Amino acid sequence: MPRGTLPEDYRRHVTAALAALNVRNLVLSLHDPSFPSAPGEDVGRGSPYSEGGLGFLEFARELGFNGIQLGPQGQSTEDNASPYDGTLFSRNVLNVALASLTNEESWGGLLRPERVQALVGARPGGDARVKHGYVFRAQHEALQEAWEAFQHKRARAAPGSAIAWLSGHFDTFQREHREWLERDSLYDALCTEHGRPYWKEWPSEWDRRLWSPRPGEEAAFGTRRQVLLKKYAGQVEAYAFRQFLVHSQHAALRERTAAWGLKLFGDLQIGFSPRDAWAYQGLFLGSYLMGAPPSRTNPEGQPWNYPVLDPAQYHAPPATTGMYAGVPQPGPVLWFMGLRVNKMLSEYDGLRIDHPHGLVCPWVYRAGEMNTLRAVQHGARLFSSPDLPDHPELARWAIVPPAQLDRSLPRHADGWVRELNPAQVRRYGAIFDAIIAAAQAQGRKVSDLLCEVLSTQPHPLKRVVEQYGLGRFRVTQKADLTNPQDVYRGENAAPQDWIMVGNHDTRPLWALAERWRQEGEAKAQADYLAWRLHPEEEGREELARRLLTEPGMLEQAKFADLFASRAENVMVFFADLLGMKETYNAPGTVSEENWSLRVPNDYRREYVEKLGSNAALNLPRALALALRAGGAEARARHRQLIAALERLAEELPRG
Repeated sequence: MPRGTLPEDYRRHVTAALAALNVRNLVLSLHDPSFPSAPGEDVGRGSPYSEGGLGFLEFARELGFNGIQLGPQGQSTEDNASPYDGTLFSRNVLNVALASLTNEESWGGLLRPERVQALVGARPGGDARVKHGYVFRAQHEALQEAWEAFQHKRARAAPGSAIAWLSGHFDTFQREHREWLERDSLYDALCTEHGRPYWKEWPSEWDRRLWSPRPGEEAAFGTRRQVLLKKYAGQVEAYAFRQFLVHSQHAALRERTAAWGLKLFGDLQIGFSPRDAWAYQGLFLGSYLMGAPPSRTNPEGQPWNYPVLDPAQYHAPPATTGMYAGVPQPGPVLWFMGLRVNKMLSEYDGLRIDHPHGLVCPWVYRAGEMNTLRAVQHGARLFSSPDLPDHPELARWAIVPPAQLDRSLPRHADGWVRELNPAQVRRYGAIFDAIIAAAQAQGRKVSDLLCEVLSTQPHPLKRVVEQYGLGRFRVTQKADLTNPQDVYRGENAAPQDWIMVGNHDTRPLWALAERWRQEGEAKAQADYLAWRLHPEEEGREELARRLLTEPGMLEQAKFADLFASRAENVMVFFADLLGMKETYNAPGTVSEENWSLRVPNDYRREYVEKLGSNAALNLPRALALALRAGGAEARARHRQLIAALERLAEELPRG
């Protein structure tokens, strides 16, 4: 069998095991920059739209995954690679697969092959990490050349040619997305005009408020926008063309993943980019910002500096006549969320809802404070602060009266709000309800939405998500083995939950297990996992011994714990799959290393080699362990399947 391929019956047995374990979704998680590249196309950053990216997605499907969780795909800036600070409507043009633009048949040869090869040759460093600044500059230069080539060829395009086809589709794209294209492209134009990359530093108040006129200013501001659109028409069209390229390549990806039976999940980030904060500033409270309070995940809290949607604009005044008289109508905030979610659901099969606390019960702190960390530590919940002496302004937004608060707890505690009636739950869930309505209107199931609820779940959030049957995230590497009720323990997972060993904000399992062994924590992990995976006392001690002494078995058992849980949704981060030990992102830190880790270009060979020493996820082995965890009856019922999986587990390293 050729090196790096899988046994013929591999997928059939893995699929049968997932069904036997009631696992509906087995999703691989990775962000765009982490994708590998094929020979001749690596300019220093991955893309799901490249040949290398598509090859890796096919590899994931071969392994048995039926879904892919991408990160936010908005446009980042040269000095900030975080996808969670990217744009909400514009897609990241760093994802445009430049090598594909050399194709004459599909893209009219917008780039010369030698130009792409020059970029590949100039790439600094190896392929292990993204050099974001270099890639940002090189990609934008190449896309400017593609735009100039398109303009030149469009003027001479013969009917029926690739360029004529592109030109027609580009015109349609501009018409369909005109509103957000104008907003986003004018931001770049005004940064150039004012010589400042951040809108709050622009000297012109009119341009700072271009999309947020005060009453009586609408006509004058509309005229100003038209003047700018005419003045920068070329720049605006070039921006639209780059967006057309990346949107087209994303649409092609969706066709490919649909044919493979892979669900594509997007990431509905909670934050706003500076571009969006400028364009939609009229929707925000000016006096407060959103952050994360002190928690188990981040004990100090995090001052994210994200704007807060204005509760006064959630709803418009009720209609006074007709069948909807007296019924609250959607206001500007809910219309905005509807537009955003509808666009995303037209581009993905499901959505990860990032920090849903920010949609239901956001933690806010005063804007303008010099010490932002202290400010966020002394913040409050926007809708749960009826009488706080240090935040009297929040009383007007309170949904609960003082009698419904538990004053014995910190104000950020899950139990700060003790109880809610159905009407109060509806008020807390106003934005969440709009997301659900948009999903259902697009033909999605509620189960196609993932709620990133980690260590904290305030009572209002719990009530809102429970009414839709949505679960939370169980990150098992964080489990407290001394607390049977801990939210991260696998046995506490519910069917609707999403369970995972780690995510983009944690250390890879393989590095963590190394530390467990060095610091004497491995035995506690082995004992716990043996208890989870071997329900009978007889033989449990022997399994614990194997987990401690056989290389990689502790890690494989940690994966098996996911499948042995009641959760129907399992997610695996790419570094955990491939046996990598490098960290993708360290939350609360600023570093060039963050958001830069990539899948090795030679991932198939490296994966098989690591399987030889049990140093990467061996899915058949983990599934066999999970099936055995069902006890004697389950082992007898699945005897043949377990035997087949154990055979595959031994064959994989020889693949």
